[in-house]
Amino acid sequence: MYKTLLLEKEERVATLTLNRPDAMNSMNEVMMKELADCLESIKNDNSIQVLLLKGEGRAFSAGGDIKAMMDTENPFHMEDVMVELGRIAKTLYSLPQITIASVHGAAAGLGLSIVLGCDIVIAEENSKLAMNFIGIGLVPDGGGHFFLKERIGIPKAKQLIWEGEIFKGVEAKAIGLVDVIASDGLGWVTARSYAQRLLESPLAAMIATKEILHATQIKELEWMLEKEALKQTAMRQTSDHLEGINAFVEKRKPEFRGE
Repeated sequence: MYKTLLLEKEERVATLTLNRPDAMNSMNEVMMKELADCLESIKNDNSIQVLLLKGEGRAFSAGGDIKAMMDTENPFHMEDVMVELGRIAKTLYSLPQITIASVHGAAAGLGLSIVLGCDIVIAEENSKLAMNFIGIGLVPDGGGHFFLKERIGIPKAKQLIWEGEIFKGVEAKAIGLVDVIASDGLGWVTARSYAQRLLESPLAAMIATKEILHATQIKELEWMLEKEALKQTAMRQTSDHLEGINAFVEKRKPEFRGE
C-alpha cells in the first residue's frame, strides 16, 4: 500500500514503521505525503487505541532528505512539502489514540519533531536526538517549535534550537525530551511492553483526557505551522542554507554569514 511505510494492526494496537532504511529513514516528498495520509487513516479508525511509531534499520529517522533537497533534476517543492508537514503535525497531535515513539539510532531534525509530537517517547540509552536544522541554516518544521515548547518551555526550546546539540537518550530524558529510557537494543521491546500495559488500562478515559488537554492548543499549533511554512520557505533561499547543505555534503564546517 505504501512505498516508504509499513502499517500493521493487531488487536487495538497499530504499528507504523518508517521504511527507508537505506537512507536512515530520511524523509523525501513521497514519505511525507504517505505519512500524512497514513496518520489521517489511523485517525478515522475507531478500532485502534494505541499507535506505535518506529524506524526500520539503524535509526528512527535522520530527518529531511538532504540529497533530495539538492537534486536539481527533481527539485524539492518546498510549498508542497510544508503542506504535508502541516498535515503530519496537526493529525499526529489530534489523534484519538495514545501515541508512543520508539527511538533507536538517530532521531534528528524532522524526525525529532515527529517523535516529540507523540504522547510517550521511549528512547534507547545511546540513541541520538537532535533538533539540528540550524546546521543547514533552517528553522525547525513539522511542528518542531510547538512540540519543543510544550515539552520544555520557550527559553529552553530556543537554546536547544539555536545550538543544534546532539543528546544521547539519557541526556534527552534529563531535559524532558524523553519519557522512558530503554537499554540499547531493547527500545522496541520496551515500547511493546508499554503498549500492552496501556491495553490493560482504562484507555477510553486516557484518550478523553488527551482530547481535553490538546483541544485548547490546536489553534496555536496551526498558527505555528503557518509561521514555520513561511519562514522555512524564506530560509531555503538564504546563502546560509546553501552553505550549510554544501558543507554537510562536503563533510566540513560551514562558514555562515547570517544572510
